[in-house]
Amino acid sequence: MKLIVLGSGTSTGVPRIGNDWGACDPDNPKNRRSRVSIIVESDAGRRLLVDTSTDLRRQLLANAVDRIDGVFWTHDHADHCHGIDDLRPLRFGRTAAIPGFASKVTAQRLRRRFDYVFAGQYGYPTIVELEELGGKQMHAGFGLEWMEMPHGPITTTAYRFDADGKSIGYATDFSELTDEMVEFFADIDVLVTDCLRRQPHPTHAHLGMALEMAERTRAGTTVLSHLDKSMDYDAVSSEIPSNVLVGYDGLQLVA
Repeated sequence: MKLIVLGSGTSTGVPRIGNDWGACDPDNPKNRRSRVSIIVESDAGRRLLVDTSTDLRRQLLANAVDRIDGVFWTHDHADHCHGIDDLRPLRFGRTAAIPGFASKVTAQRLRRRFDYVFAGQYGYPTIVELEELGGKQMHAGFGLEWMEMPHGPITTTAYRFDADGKSIGYATDFSELTDEMVEFFADIDVLVTDCLRRQPHPTHAHLGMALEMAERTRAGTTVLSHLDKSMDYDAVSSEIPSNVLVGYDGLQLVA
């Protein structure tokens, strides 16, 4: 199974508008970060997309992705869902809508905000057939589990995908590391985790929390993501264990 990091940056991306790179070296292309989204791909070539980031079109083009077998949302914050219209070209040539999945609350909010995507309008077909997440399930050859994580005053959905004897987990936008999260991701092969900055934040994981998650879950490889302008690629890379990687746009890992 393969992980493709489509985007690795926080909600404003790096650099911020105004060409604000913060502590990040603008000469290192790994510091240029679009908003977070990933793809997991099985040995059979089936692909699942997690989140439709604001930069989705550019991300799909950069990674030569022209087909997916499902889309999953973590929550409805703009940086995670406002690229949803870029799913339209992925609907072309399909006989049915793209399967989509989200928690009950997220599904309700997405349907209200992007009704045309899920119902079709004016002769245009439905783009995504959205289902609310249930218990453990299979989709496109992947075993799928999910749970809710604290994200400040709300929750966000964590995912664990299993295929070909391997596992990839995705935990973005969480503000507390719970025992339930540690158990959920225990012994995972590849874990992508929220890691906004070094200092604590009220709605996101900081570097210390992300490293604690990597250690307590015994993840084979941990990828830091949702990084802000204070997190220079080379500087952070020099501070972390060898089994932890600073994520960057276009990173690909085989589990």
